[in-house]
Amino acid sequence: MSNFELDLTPLYRHSVGFDQMASLLRNSLRSEAPASNYPPYNIEVEKENHYQITLAVAGFSEGDLDIQVENGVLLVRGQKPETKHKEYLFQGIAGRSFERKFNLADHIEVKSADLTNGLLTISLVKEIPDAMKPRRIEISKTENTVEHKQDAA
Repeated sequence: MSNFELDLTPLYRHSVGFDQMASLLRNSLRSEAPASNYPPYNIEVEKENHYQITLAVAGFSEGDLDIQVENGVLLVRGQKPETKHKEYLFQGIAGRSFERKFNLADHIEVKSADLTNGLLTISLVKEIPDAMKPRRIEISKTENTVEHKQDAA
């Protein structure tokens, strides 16, 4: 584990409301538990505001998988049913249970999930509410002219 401390002072100088992101960064850097590499996954950008998470879940069926979203966290669990013990000469396919969490940014919504050929694909989209989209503010012009009177000489 590294003793690296993240200084986010420059971020705070020019921005407001990024406290949650800073906390997320610090917590991910302080993670004491070794990161699990199972199951392997990809996170892709399909097009602007459209994302895809693909997990390699060979040997799992739809009934073995559970996908939930709560408080901005996408949780994917795989639970293999108990089977009778088999004797292997070599076992290279991991069929163990797993739990994988993904922190979702604000306004990211899970649109669908699909299991095909041992790949679980979760489609996400960022839907920004109209109230938060950029809008132009018109500047009104006020008549503030001062009349100058010339003295008759």
